Amino acid sequence: MALVKKGSRRIMVDGVTYRWMLRRRPTYSQALVWSSLTYAVEHADSPSGTILVISTNQPHPSNWLVGPGSPVLPSDVADSIRTARANGWTPEKPGSPFHLDQSEGFVPSH
Repeated sequence: MALVKKGSRRIMVDGVTYRWMLRRRPTYSQALVWSSLTYAVEHADSPSGTILVISTNQPHPSNWLVGPGSPVLPSDVADSIRTARANGWTPEKPGSPFHLDQSEGFVPSH
């Protein structure tokens, strides 16, 4: 499943172009800070390939309880892409989404 082009951003990492997207509105779970911020990345030239789903250790910037979180910086996205590639993510080949869990240290609200 490909990412929608509207709202996605392009990033070049090690000579390869990717598109990444952060959901503008949080899910209910993210809004209540029960779950962390997630975003998705795909290979720009192979949108039918495997999607990378990254779970961060911060709340969604538009959560309802703890105020705005830190923004996701392009350098964070690039680091996550490099980590996922080193851990076996092959974005050019079709397959199930590849999950990269970087949520260590996230403290959900109760």
